[in-house]
Amino acid sequence: MIIFTCEVSQNEFLAEGVGEVHAVITVSARGEEAVGDGGRAAAGTVPGAAPGEAPGAAEVIILDCSGSMEYPQSKIIEARRAARAAIDTLPDGVAFAVVEGTEQARVVYPERPVLVAATAETRAAAGRAVARLRPHGGTSMGRWLRLTAKLMASRPDAIGHAILLTDGQNGESTAALEASLAACEGAFQCDCRGVGADWRVDELRQISTRLLGTVSLLREPAQMADDFRALIAKALARGVADVALRVWTPKGSTTRFLRQVSPEVDDLMPRAVEVNPFTRDHPTGAWAAGTREYHLCVDVPPADVGDERLAARVSLVVGTEVVSQARVRAVWTEDAELSTRIDGVVAHYTGQAELARAVQDGLAARRAGDEVSAVTLLGRAARIAAAADDGAMLDRLGRVVEIDDPVTGSVRLRRDVEKLDEMDLDAGSTLTVPAKR
Repeated sequence: MIIFTCEVSQNEFLAEGVGEVHAVITVSARGEEAVGDGGRAAAGTVPGAAPGEAPGAAEVIILDCSGSMEYPQSKIIEARRAARAAIDTLPDGVAFAVVEGTEQARVVYPERPVLVAATAETRAAAGRAVARLRPHGGTSMGRWLRLTAKLMASRPDAIGHAILLTDGQNGESTAALEASLAACEGAFQCDCRGVGADWRVDELRQISTRLLGTVSLLREPAQMADDFRALIAKALARGVADVALRVWTPKGSTTRFLRQVSPEVDDLMPRAVEVNPFTRDHPTGAWAAGTREYHLCVDVPPADVGDERLAARVSLVVGTEVVSQARVRAVWTEDAELSTRIDGVVAHYTGQAELARAVQDGLAARRAGDEVSAVTLLGRAARIAAAADDGAMLDRLGRVVEIDDPVTGSVRLRRDVEKLDEMDLDAGSTLTVPAKR
């Protein structure tokens, strides 16, 4: 069983005439045995347990087998090794399949387009099928994803997860890929991995964002096997499916934005589903034990000094059951000291979202030859990273710009930037560091 709790960080005090309310919702999921007597939720929260037994797991490994995977040959060799490593990691009973991706999509194992249960025999047979894969043809990622959704449909009771590995760019139109993502949304989660320097970060980010996964660069083919093992282990730890963040706002109020801010930045607004005119559900995928944080901004009609209103009610919903809840308040005051105080957690994650935008926009400006904008934006990113003590981000930035003073954001563009370093910075731009409390 998983115990969920919600906690709000905010400064609820607003000046007269102000109606913009910010709050960070910290959602924690812990195993019942890890909670004990100290596991009570903070005041104002409602703890709850995920109902029922954990569903089964379903895994699909999607390997790019297009012609470019032959160059260098180590890519296809290591891709096959990584797939076999992932298959060997699967416990007995986990439903799985392997998909070959070219300009078509083909189930490599099993022989029919269904998922099969992992056993010693099926793992060995899948390994032999993977060993026969050879690079050929083109790249149509939308078709790979649609076939994966079809496979997942054979086990609708399971928590579906896929690993998509590619070394290149999608050959389909933007509209075709978007249609495939719309068809696959909600059927499974997908972690995307790019190997080499010829794939597009924005393309894989589009897939991983829509399918509630992650995107990352594998600099060397030899990294694939360990990464695949880690992804499988993380996916199998998810024991609670269909978790949504439900946001209710009163009449006259609107949600300006809702985004996940830890462990990475992810805009939840495009996936919102209307429950009623005042309530939206925002799918968050399957959960394991851990903590995620969400930044909510709500516009409410300003009230008189001394008035207090419920600006929003945020509920964590598993299936159809509300398992935890938090309230976001608005209190109007004429005390400037109260209304101008910025909650530290809100300020931290506002900066983390700004950092992600600054990195992505700065890299886009650099590619477009706009050096002035690139220096300004990447300098801003360095300043925010330094303030957050984000050493990993400063290291990534330091491979693309010379950082003269991270505190002030003084940087200079490097002239000899490796493409892999630029891609690594782009792919890692949405990763965040937790707020200090």
